[in-house]
Amino acid sequence: MIDISEIQHALKDEGVDGWLFFDHHQRDPLAYRVLKLSPGAVATRRWYYYIPTEGEPKRLVHRIEPGVLDQLRGEKIIYSGWESQVSGLQQMLGHAKRVAMQYSPNCAIPYVSMVDGGTTELIRGIGVELVSSANLIQIFEAKWTSEQLQLHLEAGRRVDRIRGEAFNLLGNSLRTQRRITEWDINRFIREAFREDGLVTDHGPIVAVNANMSNPHYEPEADRYSEIRKGDAVLIDMWAKLDQPSAVYYDITWTGFCGPVIPPAIINVFDVVRTARDRAVERVRSAVASRQTIHGFEVDDAARAYITEQGFGEYFVHRTGHSIGEEVHGTGANMDNLETHDERVVIPGTYFSIEPGVYLPDFGIRSEVNVYVGEDEVRVTGEVQTELIRV
Repeated sequence: MIDISEIQHALKDEGVDGWLFFDHHQRDPLAYRVLKLSPGAVATRRWYYYIPTEGEPKRLVHRIEPGVLDQLRGEKIIYSGWESQVSGLQQMLGHAKRVAMQYSPNCAIPYVSMVDGGTTELIRGIGVELVSSANLIQIFEAKWTSEQLQLHLEAGRRVDRIRGEAFNLLGNSLRTQRRITEWDINRFIREAFREDGLVTDHGPIVAVNANMSNPHYEPEADRYSEIRKGDAVLIDMWAKLDQPSAVYYDITWTGFCGPVIPPAIINVFDVVRTARDRAVERVRSAVASRQTIHGFEVDDAARAYITEQGFGEYFVHRTGHSIGEEVHGTGANMDNLETHDERVVIPGTYFSIEPGVYLPDFGIRSEVNVYVGEDEVRVTGEVQTELIRV
């Protein structure tokens, strides 16, 4: 059961008159998670749930699906035709002038941009200003419980072990001159996940040489490269425990297949590693001094160093993303490139820090996971400090 008073307290802090939830055919998973609403049967008609900053919530449901929100408290308003839907919304919203919805201006934060354009027009048409619920989503959907943190830490132990085994498999194959490919390592990792009670949505990324410079490259059964001595290699892997409420662990490590690593590769790794560590330190120092820090500021810390070293044009993505029950979560992203993420990094949230430099012949990315508590910043799992000599 949701705590309405807790949500109303957050609405006051946000300076809005209420939070309006809307769904049709279960298009907004955030609404179900925040409201702790079991989806049940498919909602074939539109429903609305409004939590005002003060007073009792209201439910607006269609006449042929009147019980769709019965798990939630509040006055029930029933509509049938489009005219009664509009009048029901007017009755529901009352004198509200400024209401939060799962909407993002210019779709700047697509992870919370769930409300369609027509619905935003409908709400604005009855005289209500819409603001993004992105900050509220962070508080009520992106924050981890203590149990979720423990599930993450356990996933991390298993993923780190499998990552080590994957590099060992690659090394043994090269030493014994047995042919091995990106696809072979990909399949090894996926099978190890299955055996160890881990699940993932796709991946992992296993890439050599120029393939490393495609941040989202994945080998396929009919498209892959052989891994040979003298190759650089990158493995990006993410997984969570196969149980309810589990959250992801997401890492990237790089190595070189040979005893003598070319200086150019070492140099780029050192730049990426330092940028990663500067971003972590930026978060850690802010939390230690109880200063507010925004997602874009973390990105700035990593990006500024990479730019200073002459590789700015080759850092083509944000510094990090929120992590939750989905590998790309709904909290603040460490981003001042793809978006200017002004959301505050709040306690109880978790994200990756993964700067990268992608040159024509090879790319380097180093990814760690960061958990922000009330008084601490934790980098969970093992941290790569030097290139792996495979």
